[in-house]
Amino acid sequence: MSSILHNDSRSDVLAHVSGNLRRFRQAAGFSQTALAKASGVSRRMIIAVESGDANISLSSLDKLAAAIGVGFVDLVRDPERQSSTDVDEVTWRGTGLESKGVLLGTAPAHHETQMWVWSLEYGERYDAEPDPEGWHEMILVVEGTLTLVLSGSEKEYTAGTFAIYSSAQDYAYENRQPRLVRFVRNVVS
Repeated sequence: MSSILHNDSRSDVLAHVSGNLRRFRQAAGFSQTALAKASGVSRRMIIAVESGDANISLSSLDKLAAAIGVGFVDLVRDPERQSSTDVDEVTWRGTGLESKGVLLGTAPAHHETQMWVWSLEYGERYDAEPDPEGWHEMILVVEGTLTLVLSGSEKEYTAGTFAIYSSAQDYAYENRQPRLVRFVRNVVS
């Protein structure tokens, strides 16, 4: 399973991304071509995302947000939500109904912090693209056993255990046990 934000009937977060990207891009004075050049994300992908017709990686959303001078959370947040810290949006889904990543909220940091709650059904895997240097993640397993893969090295974490690591490397979350795994994920940049 990749780090792709999927458009499906279970989540309307891509509808938020579509409108938010268009609004922030126009406010920054970028054409779609200029944003593609500044972000390294293809113009075709930008057009498809703005029209709500594409799945996009979380990493590509980060690149678009950085290019237009907003945070990742600004792109995925429901614009009608009143709170500046609460997000509560599903931003990743696996094939199982219970496999998902929910961005709970954000707080100011040097750049940004995010708090997520994740669950993976048996056999699910989330492969992440490396973040920029200086980004870190902190995970706390609350149920089941999580296999964390960092640059090819694997380690299992059971309920009540945690890991802190640089996310500027290839990494993945995997559930190899026949029960649900749930964990809290904090992203700090």
